Amino acid sequence: MRVLFIQHDHVSPVGAIGDGFAAHGFDVEELLVVPEDRFHDPAVSVAFPDPEQFDALVPMGAPWSVYDHATIGAWVLEELTFLRRAHESGVPILGICFGGQAVAAALGGSVVRAEQSEIGWYSVDTDDADLVDAGPWFEWHHDRWVAPPGARVLARTPAAEQAFVVGRTLAVQFHPELTPTMLDGWLANGGRQYIEAQGLDVEELRTRTAREAPAAEERARALVDAFLARVATAPPVGSARPA
Repeated sequence: MRVLFIQHDHVSPVGAIGDGFAAHGFDVEELLVVPEDRFHDPAVSVAFPDPEQFDALVPMGAPWSVYDHATIGAWVLEELTFLRRAHESGVPILGICFGGQAVAAALGGSVVRAEQSEIGWYSVDTDDADLVDAGPWFEWHHDRWVAPPGARVLARTPAAEQAFVVGRTLAVQFHPELTPTMLDGWLANGGRQYIEAQGLDVEELRTRTAREAPAAEERARALVDAFLARVATAPPVGSARPA
């Protein structure tokens, strides 16, 4: 079995989510969209593969916005087409943060600027704790999705919906894969200035992340277990193209 992680930037490794798939016998493959030398100029050309070559897809987070075509360039629209085709072909998808927003846009929803950012560790109000635990989960986003038609919203915070499921696709707004090392990579690539501008304490965030890391890894693995057992085996849905 093969799972493809779509890594939009060079500082977002697969973390415990990748380990969770590997534990189920998946060969974990990675597609890096924006290489390190183009991080500040992300309008690159990308060749997305045939999604039906894979048994699952995991589009991951990104520091950009799904709707910012002027900055990202054509690859984001190509990725939406790729994700739509995968969904309609019955390929299971676990979308994470930007990846979850991209799934929403690909299936007929949208992505908009949130009224408030969420950065740090948040508990979520969940309707299905066996699939999406209450957390706390690590959040880092200033956009939110509008869920696509037919999606069942599973979790939320006051600022944004946090999970939805439709067919064999599960989207989450948070970062279950986050580790202390990954956070340091984000901070070193412009994240420190961003969160300081939000009035947040960087060292407090790093300390909390180190404290949460062991339990967060267990939650990430449990999320993969539940996704594979309950979502990836659901009946596929038909076309969900935007109107």
